[in-house]
Amino acid sequence: MAQEKITQEFIAVSVEEAIEQGAQQLGLPKEMLDVEILDAGSKGLFGLGSRHARVRLSIKNVEPTPKPAKTTVTEKPVAAKPAAAKPEKTVASKPAAVAPEKVVVTKDTPNALEQDKVLQIAKKVVSELLEKMHIQAQVDAKFLAPVDEHDQHMVTVEIQGRDLSILIGRRSETLNAIQYISSLIVAKEYGEWVPLMIDVQGYRERRERQLRVLARRMAEQVIHTGRRQNLEPMPANERRVIHLELRDHEMVATESAGEEPNRKVTIYLKKQK
Repeated sequence: MAQEKITQEFIAVSVEEAIEQGAQQLGLPKEMLDVEILDAGSKGLFGLGSRHARVRLSIKNVEPTPKPAKTTVTEKPVAAKPAAAKPEKTVASKPAAVAPEKVVVTKDTPNALEQDKVLQIAKKVVSELLEKMHIQAQVDAKFLAPVDEHDQHMVTVEIQGRDLSILIGRRSETLNAIQYISSLIVAKEYGEWVPLMIDVQGYRERRERQLRVLARRMAEQVIHTGRRQNLEPMPANERRVIHLELRDHEMVATESAGEEPNRKVTIYLKKQK
């Protein structure tokens, strides 16, 4: 369990503010976090073209080994001072077991108290974009529950209406662009990066079936050739489908590399034990 790193992305006006915000959100000091700068941000020219900074924070692995050692040391004076040995055992046992668990629970339930606020912002942002595009449609937002302990909550915005194919575009390029722009606006208004997926009349469900087939086919190719395969750039929700489809595969593993919007999934052979 100590090998799994817990990561989360944060967005703010500057890198320093993003790190400070992330430390407060996770309830940890900065010294316990590894920082990866994904985008240093830009002030733009006269306020135009400005871009927020985005960082990925990872909780450092802390192995609570010193405390159990105290238990073995206190065993020696037990024969001479049996009464003094009891309080030392109770002090050493509880903090070592409880401390790591609290960090995991905090990460697994991000923004649990502000779900309604996030949904309202996401719905408003997408509705305003459609209005500016002169497209009439019904917009609804909800949370997509995590599949397992390694997954995270994702905001899903569903768009329903008549003749909305213009919102999808060739190979979903238009839909992915709208989703990326919406994600940036939602992150700016909410104050941190929020995983967001936009669906138009069930298109994502059909696309998900195609991605699952693609994931299995590329995994077979990696096994036969022994060479890693890089998929085309995908938005976060599509990369998620690939990761989940191959997470329990016996011979291959997946990882994401690059920066948005050109981040892509790599499939590679697992190291044989």
